Formats: sequence, C-alpha cells, structure tokens
Amino acid sequence: MSLPTNRRSVLVGAGALTSGLLAGGHAIGQEPRKLGYAIVGLGGYANVIMPRFAECRHSRLTALVSGDPAKARRIAAEYGVPERNIYDYANFDRIRDNPDVDIVYVILPVALHHEYTLRAAAAGKHVLCEKPMAMNAGEAAEMIAACRAANVKLMIGYRSWFESHNREAMRMTGAGELGPLRLVTSQHGFNIGDPAQWRLDPALSGGGSMMDIGIYSLQSARYLTGEEPVEVAAVEQTDRSDPRFRAVEDTLLFQLRFPSGAVADGVSSYSSHHGRSRAVGAAGWLDMEPATGYGGHRTRVHLEGRTREHEPPALPVNQFSGQLDHLSQCVLTGAEPIVPGEEGLRDMRIIDAMYQAARERRPVAL
Repeated sequence: MSLPTNRRSVLVGAGALTSGLLAGGHAIGQEPRKLGYAIVGLGGYANVIMPRFAECRHSRLTALVSGDPAKARRIAAEYGVPERNIYDYANFDRIRDNPDVDIVYVILPVALHHEYTLRAAAAGKHVLCEKPMAMNAGEAAEMIAACRAANVKLMIGYRSWFESHNREAMRMTGAGELGPLRLVTSQHGFNIGDPAQWRLDPALSGGGSMMDIGIYSLQSARYLTGEEPVEVAAVEQTDRSDPRFRAVEDTLLFQLRFPSGAVADGVSSYSSHHGRSRAVGAAGWLDMEPATGYGGHRTRVHLEGRTREHEPPALPVNQFSGQLDHLSQCVLTGAEPIVPGEEGLRDMRIIDAMYQAARERRPVAL
C-alpha cells in the first residue's frame, strides 16, 4: 500500500479519484451496493460524520461503539441502527461476527487509534482511522502491518484530499501551472478551550496542537509540493502559566526543506485562529483561505500579473461523504485508498522529527 511521492504520481491519483472511484463504480441501472460502517467513539467529530451517510452512495451506518449506553441507544434510534448492533469497548471484538459491518471508523482519542485498529483488523474488518494516525511512527507501522496481515484495507481520515479547493490546488501545483514551487506557507490553529479536555492530556493526545490542527499545515506542505521533506526544523512557543498548556505545546513553528529546493513554513497553534495555505512558484501563486475547514473554502490565484478568485470544478460529493465512499469503493473494487496507512506513517515520522528538532533546538534530517 504505497502512496505516490512525486507530483506526476499525485496528479495521476487525483485524476483517478475525480473521474473514477468518486464518480460511481456500478453498472447503469444497478443500485449501488452500500457497505456497512461501525463508528467507534461518539464524540464531537462523530456527530459531524454520521449525518453524511445520508449523502453516500456506497456507505451506510450500521453499528455504533460507545462507552455510554444511553447515548448509543439515542443515536441508534436517530440513525436507524438496530440495538443488536450497539457495542461497548469491552465487547467490541464480537463485531467480527456481524455481517452488517464491513468497515470500522475509529474516531477516538489518539492514544486509542492503535488498539482499535489492531482489534478491528483482527476481527476481519477494514479500517478508516482518524488523524493523526497514532501516538508515534512505531505505532503507525504496527497498524499497517496488522492490517496487511489480516488482508484488510487501512485508510486515514485526511478529508481535505476529498475537498474540491484542495484537490484543485494539488492539480495546479502538480501540473506546474505556478512554475517551479519556491515556498509553501501553511498556518492552522484555533483557540482551544476547556483545560480538562483529552486533547490537552499528552497521555491521550500524544502532544498539543501539532497532534491535532497542525496536521493540516503539514499535509498542505506535502501535498502542494508533491514531495517528501529531507529536513525539518521546529521551534515551540508555549506559555506554561496557561492552565491549558501545562503538559502540551501551544504553538509550533516548523520549516521543511524538500529535494527540489522548495521550502515550507508552517504554523500549528492552540491559541490563535489560522486556516490558510499558500503556494508560491516562479510564475505565480495560489492562496487558500479558508483552506481546510468544514466549508466556506476560498481560493485566489495570481498568474500573468493578475489576481483572481478561482472556483474549482465541483466534485460529485462533499469531502465527508466522498471520504466514506472512497474507502467503500476501494473495498468493492480492490483499489488502494489514496490516503492509506503509509500516508499517516509519513506524517508521524515527520512529527516525531519536529518534536525532536524543537527539543534539541537543531534541524533534523529525514
């Protein structure tokens, strides 16, 4: 399960996504088959995902896994999930005997991604796992190996790969429309609240903003350049007197150097609002802001001395249902996901190096 690492391969993947898997995948006049998803973890983001099954052509919600029986029953009634398909964390492994479930979507604190991916694979179920994939690169590698050994697919929840503005930005930079890329800047952050939440507990999150919103800055740098970085530098800025940041970082500033000579400057923050990605080439630039939110995306392009709004071609589905259906169609057709476990592993190796670079105050070679 390899992922393209150069621009030409990324373009091929983008074309296949838009014209192939997302466009349909069933015979004319034939009702598309819908694979069953079990949602593991019924927190905030699960409530963003579950309504999107109504828009899916190849996916349906068939099971729930929660430690809160009352909440699970309430949500099951809302979405038409039979009570026999409600599981808790203790009896989760019984899911292997449920033919209604084809795919397990792990939407849990990061510390639990490894465990529930391994348990889902052992149950013979395909896995969609939220980002960041794991607590570190070692766990990520074990997740890939477990899914490979069980002959199930593993995909990471990089929804921006299924969003039209980001896909168009990938296409434009990959096609060289901006000329050779010189600089990517990507800044993502928000002002986090409750100090007691799991995202601010390193035992559950693995870190601070970089293990959450910072993923978007890192991903943008990688998919806009179409390259893998060869060196990373990072600086942490954290006010330890703030009760939110006693154990995790607030802001991480990082720089990535790529084989072509391109440089990416990134920001990850838990105390300031950002949502921008910008790619600058020898012939022009593109700027996305908002870049990676749930909606409201906007792109501007500067070429031939003129700046204009750029509305990308519409994709047949939104980023959420597109992501869900993509994995279902990969299972049905035998194709590999465009964001497999290996893509998550690459991010984790870089994040591990970022923390090392910030801690040791020196660039780290990749």
